[in-house]
Amino acid sequence: MTTAPTPVPAPAAADLSGGPRAAGTATTSPTPPPAGRRLLRGKAWLATLPLLLFFLVGFGLPAVAIVTGAFTVSGDAETGAGSFTTANVTDSVQGAYWTALVSSVKLSALTALIGTAVGVPIAQAVLTSRFRMLREAVLTASGVLANFGGLPLAFAFVATLGNAGELTKMFHLTDHGWSLYSFTGLTVAYLYFLVPLMVLTITPALEGLRVQWREAAQNNRATSLQYWRHVALPILFPSLLGGFVLLFGSAFAAYATAAAMVGATVPLISRQIADALSGNVLVGQGNLALALSLDMIIVAVLVMAVYLPLQRRSARWLS
Repeated sequence: MTTAPTPVPAPAAADLSGGPRAAGTATTSPTPPPAGRRLLRGKAWLATLPLLLFFLVGFGLPAVAIVTGAFTVSGDAETGAGSFTTANVTDSVQGAYWTALVSSVKLSALTALIGTAVGVPIAQAVLTSRFRMLREAVLTASGVLANFGGLPLAFAFVATLGNAGELTKMFHLTDHGWSLYSFTGLTVAYLYFLVPLMVLTITPALEGLRVQWREAAQNNRATSLQYWRHVALPILFPSLLGGFVLLFGSAFAAYATAAAMVGATVPLISRQIADALSGNVLVGQGNLALALSLDMIIVAVLVMAVYLPLQRRSARWLS
């Protein structure tokens, strides 16, 4: 006589969290966060309010004033009213103003390119050095030299490499065609603070290169040159471009060094803006100076438009 099999109880249903729950138990919805926590999350943006206000006052209002003034012509002196015009913007890209803008772009691009090419090997040599004190000394000196500009820098170069400078007389540089008060001399002066700035900028990105990447390249019999060409440089390219943009902007906006050292010998857009504001050439050219400033902003925006997409790509690898 056979015995009927004992029925096996059905397994307990699993709840949403993966654990068993008794049969017939109603599914519970996730517990909402406490009201206090929701309140803190809702007001977290208030912490950024001072920064937003600073950005609005320091950058937003001047930008609006520049754009408005660039397309405005001064009206009656009593009422202060003005009318819309495109003459200021048109004049800012013609004649001597266009020459100064092109010269500023050339000087900034050249010094930024040289500063990037020289600063990256220095930063890599410092990071791979076994002497910690050397690394700290170079980074500290770079932080000081990157902020050494203006009149002190111009005086230092005039006393050293000017027509009567110490190095000029010692090595008879004038006999070889050297002149500090030229485009080449201004380029050398700008590199004095742009190369240290590049060292400070690219050092964190070089530190982000992982040792495993180099070891993997070596295991695949890649040479050091192949590692840098196919692995390191593609990853570092957005950071290199970011450093180039920073150097370009620093050189593009520099004024005091060029004004004190070369004066009007090398046409620069920053000098043209100063002359228009002070009325050295024509009186009442304040709106033209704003148009020239708008040209500088447009150049900076175009450069940043190339840099930002590449920076997001680099962040995924170096994070």
